[in-house]
Amino acid sequence: MRLIHAFTDSPPWKGGAGGGLFSWERRPLHRPTHPRPLPSREGRSKADFTLVRRSAERGFTLVEVMISLFIFGLLAAAGVALLSFSVRAQTATAAKLDDVAAFSRLTSSLSADLAQALPRRTRGEGGETQPAFFGAAGSGTAPMLRLVRGGWSNLDDAPRPSVQKVAYIYANGGIARVAYPMVDGVAALPATPMLTHVRSATFRYRYDGAWSDHWDGASPATLPQALELRLKRDNGTEFRALFLVGADPTTHAN
Repeated sequence: MRLIHAFTDSPPWKGGAGGGLFSWERRPLHRPTHPRPLPSREGRSKADFTLVRRSAERGFTLVEVMISLFIFGLLAAAGVALLSFSVRAQTATAAKLDDVAAFSRLTSSLSADLAQALPRRTRGEGGETQPAFFGAAGSGTAPMLRLVRGGWSNLDDAPRPSVQKVAYIYANGGIARVAYPMVDGVAALPATPMLTHVRSATFRYRYDGAWSDHWDGASPATLPQALELRLKRDNGTEFRALFLVGADPTTHAN
C-alpha cells in the first residue's frame, strides 16, 4: 500500500483540499519486469565454497560408507585371488623346471659314463671279481647298473687312476649315482640323487641286433653296444632313452 500525497478540491468530509487532508489510495505493488542482476563471479565462488564446506561438514551417510566398504572388499578379494594364482603358477613352473633339469642331468650322466665304458674287470670290497659291465633288468636289483669308465678328471693331481667305477641304484623312489674312490677293493662313496618320483626303471641291452634284459658279463662280448632305459614316473608319465656304450668298437668283444 502506498500513501499518495495530493490535495483535492473535494469537501473535507470527502478528504478534499478544503480540509487539508491527505487522500488514501490503495495501489498494488508491482514487481520489476526486468530480471534481477546475477551475482558476480566472486560472489558465486564464495557461495559455492560455502555449500561445499557445509556438505563436507555433514560427512557421509551409513549407506555411502557401506557401499564404499563393499567395493573395497571386492577389489581386495580380486587382488588376493590374482596374487595367489600367480604364486601357484610360479611354484608349479619352478617345480616342473627342476624336474626337467633333473631328468636332463640323469641322461647326461648316463650318456657320459656309458660312452667312456672300458672292458676292465674289478674287485669288490671283499676281494671278489666283478665283471667290467653289469646290468640288471631294472629297479628290483641293487645295483641296477655298474661299469668302469675312463676320462675321470684329476684336477688336484690326487694319487688315483683316471678310470672310475660307477653304479646306478634305485632307492627311496628315485635313481641315484654311486661312485667309488678306487677301482678295486674299496667301499662306495655316498650316493648322489639324480632323479626323484620314479615308480620303476627298466634296462635293456643290445648286442649284435638282439636285445637282452640283463648283462652279467658272462657272454662272449665284454660290453653291450647300446642300452635302453625306460622310466615310469609317479604321475604315470613314461620316458624312453637310448645310449651308446663304449666309444671304441673294439671294446665290445673279448
